[in-house]
Order: sequence, then C-alpha cells, then structure tokens
Amino acid sequence: MMNDTPDRYGVLTRLIHWTMAALIVLQFLKLGDYINDGEHWVGQTIVPLHGSLGILLFVLIVVRLAWAVSQRGQRPDYDARLRLLVKAGHGLLYLCMILMPLSGMARGLGAGRGIKMFGSQLIEGSGEKTEWLLAFSQIHAPLSWLFVALASGHVLAALYHHFVLKDQTLRRMAG
Repeated sequence: MMNDTPDRYGVLTRLIHWTMAALIVLQFLKLGDYINDGEHWVGQTIVPLHGSLGILLFVLIVVRLAWAVSQRGQRPDYDARLRLLVKAGHGLLYLCMILMPLSGMARGLGAGRGIKMFGSQLIEGSGEKTEWLLAFSQIHAPLSWLFVALASGHVLAALYHHFVLKDQTLRRMAG
C-alpha cells in the first residue's frame, strides 16, 4: 500500500525513512575523520562522499516533507500525552535535516568552490569568498552534534516503544 493509513505508514514513507536513516548513518561516519586525521578506511572511502550524500539527503528531505504534507490526514497518530513532545522532537529532526545540508553547501559556495555531487559540478565556483555564506556555514559542525543527539534520542524512543511499552509504534514504520 503506497499511502499512509492510521494503522501504519505506507511503502513510500517507509522507503524514504529507511533510505534516509541509512544515509544519515553514513554521514555520521564523518565523525571518524577526527580519529587519526582521517587516515583509515572510513576517512578515505566514506568521508569523501560526505558532501554528495548531504545533497542527496537534502533532496530526500524535500520529497519527504512534500509527501508527509500530502499524507498528514491519514498518518498514524501519537499518544495524546506525548503528542507535543513527539511533534517537537520530529520538528527539530526535520529542521536539522534541512539546515545540515544547506550549511554544508554554504561552505563550498562561500569559499568560492561551488557545489559538486558525486564528481559532477552542480554549481560553478566563483573563486571568491562570500562572507555571509561562510558565516552561515559555521553552524554545520555544532548542528551535527545536536543532530547526533536528536537521532540517537529518536532511535532510543523507538526502542522504548517497542521493548518497554510494547505498542505498535516501531512496527508502523518497520512494515
């Protein structure tokens, strides 16, 4: 079933969610760049894809948001006692998923390098620095730590629902 229902998320919602989850885990491996100056397998194979994966994630989050809006009346609801907390948590996750790639792209544009995705130049570099883009790009690293915390909390909440509350929350997204 393509569309979401009050009982479970549809195929497209689940496909986008789990694809993004896998890509976000790969993005988190960028933190391995801090170990031994990136001189290891992760630093040499995964880290060079960081910017390209970030752009891909940005495209997916735009698609995901558009799809979520189209499905909002059909989606599973949350426990009324936790609704505000759940909406705030998801809102912060979405905000990070928008600001992370934007601030990352701002770094390349602000430095005058342009934007490349998987080796193809999407936006040509100007060769000149743009200070306001560089200033905006400074939120990228601190935001990444916030995002790690939020995503970890999201996973822990899903596991809590599944193993402690034994409700259907995780199953709705797992399929």
